[in-house]
Amino acid sequence: MYVVNRDDLNDTDRDVKSETWRSRRMVLGKERVGFSFHDTVIYAGTTSTFHYQNHVEAVYCVQGKGTLTDLETGKEYPLHDGVMYLLDGNEKHTVVAEEELRMACVFNPPVTGREVHDENGVYPLILEDEAAPAN
Repeated sequence: MYVVNRDDLNDTDRDVKSETWRSRRMVLGKERVGFSFHDTVIYAGTTSTFHYQNHVEAVYCVQGKGTLTDLETGKEYPLHDGVMYLLDGNEKHTVVAEEELRMACVFNPPVTGREVHDENGVYPLILEDEAAPAN
C-alpha cells in the first residue's frame, strides 16, 4: 500500500511549478503502477498551452472555472467542477483559467518527474529504469 498527503510534497522534487500552474505529483513512474497521478492548480487569469505527444492524459476538474480549447479543431469546452477531459489523440490544447482551476490528472505512460515542457509544451518520453526499486 502507498499513501501520500499532497501537502507533504510541497517544495520537494514532486512539486513542479511554472508561471501559470503548479503540479504536485502524487504517483510517478517509480511507483510502477502504469500511470502517474498529479494534483494540479492552474492559476486564475492565466493561459497555458500543452501538447503531450508521448502521453495520454485524463483531467478531472474539481474546482474553478475556465475554458479548454482544442487547438486542432478550435472547439471550446467550459471547465468547472465535475468536468473531465481525455487527451487520447495527443491534442494540442489551451486552458484559460477564469478562476483558479484545481485538476486531478492521470498520465499514461506515467511521468517520472524529470520531464520538463519544451518550447511546444511537450513532455519528452522518459521511462523509469527497469532495475530501479519501486520506492
